[in-house]
Amino acid sequence: MQTTEPPVSLDTALTLGLSAEEYQRILEIMGRQPNFAELSVFAVMWSEHCSYKNSIRWLKTLPREGTRLLVGAGEENAGLVDIGEGLACAFKIESHNHPSAIEPYQGAATGVGGIHRDIFTMGARPIAALNSLRFGPLHSPRTQHLLRGVVRGIGDYGNCFGVPTVGGEVYFQDCYHQNILVNAMSVGVVKAGETVSAVADGPGNPVFILGSATGKDGIHGATFAAADLTEDSEEDLPAVQVGDPFQEKLLLEATLEAIQTDAIVGMQDMGAAGISCSTSEMSAKSGTGMRIDLDKVPTRHAHMEAFGSRLSESQERMLMGGKKGEE
Repeated sequence: MQTTEPPVSLDTALTLGLSAEEYQRILEIMGRQPNFAELSVFAVMWSEHCSYKNSIRWLKTLPREGTRLLVGAGEENAGLVDIGEGLACAFKIESHNHPSAIEPYQGAATGVGGIHRDIFTMGARPIAALNSLRFGPLHSPRTQHLLRGVVRGIGDYGNCFGVPTVGGEVYFQDCYHQNILVNAMSVGVVKAGETVSAVADGPGNPVFILGSATGKDGIHGATFAAADLTEDSEEDLPAVQVGDPFQEKLLLEATLEAIQTDAIVGMQDMGAAGISCSTSEMSAKSGTGMRIDLDKVPTRHAHMEAFGSRLSESQERMLMGGKKGEE
């Protein structure tokens, strides 16, 4: 694993989407100048896409309690509601707006794939998909291009993965011309008591990456997803991930089978910010540190930089913590 990194300065931080105030805060936290990998991790983890730093005040106003609520908002990869007869419904909705505005087919497709992973990472089997879309004026050639790509991306991924889209909505209005909205939702079913949490409890337990090899797609994608779209945003195409629904189908079945062995401690979808985000979230939730050996990460490209492996948003990947000594 190569470790050659660009120099770090305030300009570097600004380029990564951090503010001058945030950069100063990083210097105070670390007591020194961060290297590029460290600064990149701060940038993606502090982005709106990962931390909801701007919208959290509004999210906290939504209903968070109920007699049938098994998992509250933000506690796990998805929400969970008791639907009776020993079953629970897992559900989640998530946006993939910026990627879809740059590359509508892959942006929408990977949005579908990512939201399904949040469901089966919980131990539930996805059974239905929904979507909510917003575009600019329909007579606009740009809107027609985006609409065709988004609809094909949603349909193709769902068909290949084997989960039907059962509902959706689409609206066209001038205010969405530059910034379209592509919201994907997944619904799954699981037996009560058979869910998996996104934790990494247990000193000495091994942690594995499941699914596809790690590539260079989507590096700094979480930062890009929280940035403003402009007419020049097409240059950000490398920040858009590429999906493989057939690989995700294999990952789904393998994951649900592994859960039945009772050898799984916890699982986390590897989406925005990739290894950096999933390892941080699992460690923080359980209060257990985690050693990450980047040289053992399976990669699709030779000579990947260490920060690239940490930040890659290659699709169809999950982080799994297992019980030491069990198979």
